[in-house]
Amino acid sequence: MADTQTFTVMDSDAALAELGPAIHLDHCVIHVSDWARATAFYRDVMGAEVVPRGHGVAYRFGGVQLNAHGPGLSPTPLADKPVMPGNSDLCFRWSGPIEGAMAHLAAHGVPVELGPVERHGAAGAGISVYFRDPDGSLMEFITYPDPRDP
Repeated sequence: MADTQTFTVMDSDAALAELGPAIHLDHCVIHVSDWARATAFYRDVMGAEVVPRGHGVAYRFGGVQLNAHGPGLSPTPLADKPVMPGNSDLCFRWSGPIEGAMAHLAAHGVPVELGPVERHGAAGAGISVYFRDPDGSLMEFITYPDPRDP
């Protein structure tokens, strides 16, 4: 599902030259209240690779990762106002028509809260649907028109 690519150091020079500037999101942090429930959601619904990290996990989407804070962890340093369960707002690119994203969510018993609606994301104008993770954080799937379509 992820369109992000991870390159080896040798391959990255040419790719980064095309992308400039060479600053890209590597990871961000979410906070979960229940490891098993969150992992099932991010793995099964969101399509993440689950990466064990000590007593917790991270959720990887191609070359971008969600580091998770949760029960049993005491990460440092923290933001001045650390993220808490239910207060994240994340958008993921869905590859394909938005109807496919809605069917995927329905198949996993995840209700769509809003959408489809027009939104603007990193690739311009798109169509989005909004839903919630198990802690109540707002999730969004956005899809962009195929440039080959007239």
